Amino acid sequence: MLWVARQAGWVTLGVLVYFSVRGLTEGSAEAARANAHDLVALERALGLHVEGALQDLLAPSDSLRTVANWIYIWGHWPVIAATMVWLAVEHRHVFLRLRDGMLVSGAVGMVVFALHPVAPPRLLDLGMVDTVTEESRSYRVLQPPAFTNQYAAMPSLHSGWDLLVGIAIVTAASALWLRVVGFAMPVLMGFAVVATANHFVLDVVAGVALSLVGHAVALRLDRRRRRRAAVAHPPEVLA
Repeated sequence: MLWVARQAGWVTLGVLVYFSVRGLTEGSAEAARANAHDLVALERALGLHVEGALQDLLAPSDSLRTVANWIYIWGHWPVIAATMVWLAVEHRHVFLRLRDGMLVSGAVGMVVFALHPVAPPRLLDLGMVDTVTEESRSYRVLQPPAFTNQYAAMPSLHSGWDLLVGIAIVTAASALWLRVVGFAMPVLMGFAVVATANHFVLDVVAGVALSLVGHAVALRLDRRRRRRAAVAHPPEVLA
């Protein structure tokens, strides 16, 4: 349990640093909106500007909007926290890979937030509304406005980190239903962040790509730990 408590402390420190730096590096509104309009132009050229169409799918149904909002709110930090506790207790090597992948992608993400602020769809004149903020206050409790950088849309770590958590769940879980949850999580979050007007499609693509880079680094660090453990505790040679 001492190891678990120590890891919980490091993760908590990392989260606090992430939110503190993320809040302090909020870019100018003018630059963020200009960068967002450039992103919209790129999406239109690529045929990916579907944010409005996805939100239109939610418009006729209060239930669908509620589901999308709940995925955005409760499918991120609460799921990350619960998964990390489970992994730290039951599957330490998978926990360490998830931790390292999040730390690496989060560090790079903070640099991008500072150097290239991008406004989300909800802050542009695209006719979209932030259904999460308009219909629920839960997210502001889980992530207070003081720690929120509203111009940190690119990359979407909501999507990227849910992918890392999904990979960890699929890797560690033995129950089929839990593996299905691991596969479904990043897909559902990718839809939710766009349909609720909090991210562009390319934000999601960038968040997934960055998190996969973080995962690759985490796998390399995992192999290094295993080699060191093998050297420190070599298997006994049978006579």
